Amino acid sequence: MINQTRESEKTGFVFIHGAGLNGRVWSRVAENLDAPCLLAEFPCREGPAESRGGLSLAEYADCLRRQIEAWGTRRFVLVAHSLGGLPALRLASKLSDRVAGFVAVGAAVPKNGGSFLSALPWPRRAIMAGILRKMGTKPPEGAIRAGLCNDLPADLAEAVVRGFVPEAVRAYTDRTDAPVPDVPRLYVKLTRDKEFSPALQNRMIANLAPHAVRTLAAGHLPMLSDPDGLRAILRRFPAEADAWRQA
Repeated sequence: MINQTRESEKTGFVFIHGAGLNGRVWSRVAENLDAPCLLAEFPCREGPAESRGGLSLAEYADCLRRQIEAWGTRRFVLVAHSLGGLPALRLASKLSDRVAGFVAVGAAVPKNGGSFLSALPWPRRAIMAGILRKMGTKPPEGAIRAGLCNDLPADLAEAVVRGFVPEAVRAYTDRTDAPVPDVPRLYVKLTRDKEFSPALQNRMIANLAPHAVRTLAAGHLPMLSDPDGLRAILRRFPAEADAWRQA
């Protein structure tokens, strides 16, 4: 009981994956962090696409919140990737008394409580809106390989392609209706990202107004291509966050 209590008192990390992925994508990053880690999952990952089709962004966030509440760790840092930035913002607002920090890893961060689409520049916003209406949320295999997997070895790229899970359209179109959290904030910029270009990430950085930006020479999935580098950034974050609070 004493050990369990001490573990629950540690500040943990809640990892929120991006579109098409699952919580296991963070496994190598979470190793040896010396902190409680929750590899959270978007809803209905194992069911058919139809089981997710009508979900709202709020339902995505509620699913994640239930996992956090069942986890038992009181204080935690939210680590969000790509589309996961949107439900993470909602979580940070709903659980503001428990969130110790916010780390965006190549993540979407709209301004003024907007949607994923609203964070994109024109005309990419219009193009993606049309794609979502006509083709849904699962890109062609070639686009997944070129965008998400450009710097991954063949075996990992194949696993991402084969395991890709289409999301609900509303995960992209619903507003977050959540402000940037008033906690220590870090953006991890991915300089080899072909899905979220460095220029697009600069827009997200401006929206998040982080206390610091760290860079990784990695593509869109650094948790697979450079887990050691990403883990090192996260290990430093608690001490950096303390310094930012005192500044």
